[in-house]
Amino acid sequence: MQTESIIGSRIDLGYALEIGTGPGHEGLEWLMKTEDTTLAGIDTSRDMVALAKKNARLHRLEGRAEYRVGDPHHIPYASESFDAVFSIGSWHEWSLPTAVFNEINRVLRPGGKYFICDLRRDMNPLAKCYNYLCRFGLQKGMRRAYLCSVDASYTLHEARLQLAGADLEGWNAEQTSQNIIIYGKKKYKMAEKSQNHKTPMIATTMI
Repeated sequence: MQTESIIGSRIDLGYALEIGTGPGHEGLEWLMKTEDTTLAGIDTSRDMVALAKKNARLHRLEGRAEYRVGDPHHIPYASESFDAVFSIGSWHEWSLPTAVFNEINRVLRPGGKYFICDLRRDMNPLAKCYNYLCRFGLQKGMRRAYLCSVDASYTLHEARLQLAGADLEGWNAEQTSQNIIIYGKKKYKMAEKSQNHKTPMIATTMI
């Protein structure tokens, strides 16, 4: 779970979009650890969307979370709908990552933040082996799926090339021993920025 990292990137307020929800655990954990937040989640799998809705009801969070089937290359929401966007572990599944980055930029409001995290293909072989062995209590198919996810993921250099060709504003790309993390903040439009930083007028009292 990357919930603490999401919150640590100051995604802790407002209306957020989660791309690639799976069964919903990450987004629901984020809701439980934040206040005055709501979540929209999209996933390409109808089964995962149904499971995420079920888990939201189990956690009594259905009033703060909504889920729908959606393609991240064509996010089914209007422009500037969200205060934040996050995605954990689904980046390697996007057929055109640059198109998804453009969509993230489109649906973010000015000043909105984003956080994207996935495995890195060139992770330390010992870490890869350790993570595989830790999955021996799981079904063989799930262990194989982990290896396929690693092989389908990107290096930091590849990530930066994708971002360089995208509209996504204010991005940073970093790597840990096992993951690549992209985070940043959409720029304010000049008029909005000057308005937000306008010096408040001091009221005076006539004597």
